[in-house]
Amino acid sequence: MSAGESPLTETTRRVLSTPREAGTPEASEARAVVLSYLTQLGYRVTLQKFSFTPASLRAFPLFGAGLGGLALVLLPFFASTVLPGWAALAVWMTGVAALSSVVAGAGLGWVPLGDALREDANLLATRGDQPPRRWIVAHLDTKAQGHSMAGRLVAVWVTALSVVVLTVLAFLRLRAPLPWAAMLPALALAMLAGALAGRGRLRGRSHGARDNGSGIAAALQAAASTADPRIGILITGAEEFGLVGARVFARASGRLEGTEFVNLDTLDQEGTLFLVSHDARGTKLAAALEPRLGDLGLPLRRRRLPLGIFVDSAPLSRTGGAAMTIGRLTWNTLRRIHTPADTADGLSLELAQRVGRAVAQIDL
Repeated sequence: MSAGESPLTETTRRVLSTPREAGTPEASEARAVVLSYLTQLGYRVTLQKFSFTPASLRAFPLFGAGLGGLALVLLPFFASTVLPGWAALAVWMTGVAALSSVVAGAGLGWVPLGDALREDANLLATRGDQPPRRWIVAHLDTKAQGHSMAGRLVAVWVTALSVVVLTVLAFLRLRAPLPWAAMLPALALAMLAGALAGRGRLRGRSHGARDNGSGIAAALQAAASTADPRIGILITGAEEFGLVGARVFARASGRLEGTEFVNLDTLDQEGTLFLVSHDARGTKLAAALEPRLGDLGLPLRRRRLPLGIFVDSAPLSRTGGAAMTIGRLTWNTLRRIHTPADTADGLSLELAQRVGRAVAQIDL
């Protein structure tokens, strides 16, 4: 520990000092650092181990490639004056269903696509003998891809638009063959979607200072700010590979009605503080936390999860508990995360620590 450095500051610095891609030695070392800190605070920490496949990150590029291929196959069905009008719609619906099944299998880890299994784990930190009534959650792992989070969102939006356009054309073909002036722009859009989605493969390494070193800093501050046995700390693994750790925890826990999950994910030093929920229970929890978080003096907004972003609170909400995510970010943040540019250089964690302190001290 450096002179004058608190245990929390040292722990956070060590976590942020290296990439932490799930299933790697660096992730294991960072998890050991966090485990040691929580143990020193008096928590009883359980290691919840699991295996996963990194093939989940191929799901979106696979869908993009398949979408481009389907668009090419559809061209003669759209233009033909011989084939029946319903043929294009049948090919499109069958192709999308088959492609979606394969992609879902890859995304959920059911189809390994030749990738070796990796080992990772969650940390469950508790103080009492009874299950916590509030879990404060943050994911430890990082990843770097060929595009940033901003790039992924653009790819998702373009892909969604392409699916809508091709669906409309398939229905229009029921009436009459389509002109090339309608088909070629649709084909170009599908090819663009495939190219953008293809950049989602793993590439390089990221220290993940914002996503999600800032969330870890907030969760550890929360852990240090309360001795309430009704509050537990859940540090998830492999979030960046399809929310694996949170899904493992949810399956192992069963129904958790009456339990709260406050997920801390990407708390940058600029932007609006978002309270993200997935259902009525999460919305009610966000509303209950809003006044206390409003005392932080930041712009604050409650909302649902945007298309193309995935967070641990989503699978946790399926336990029957109330789950939400707190994040603070801008488009500039989105351009950094999931790239090597997401480092601690120039990043202040002061806001993250204030959020962590607040969520630990809000009455249950």
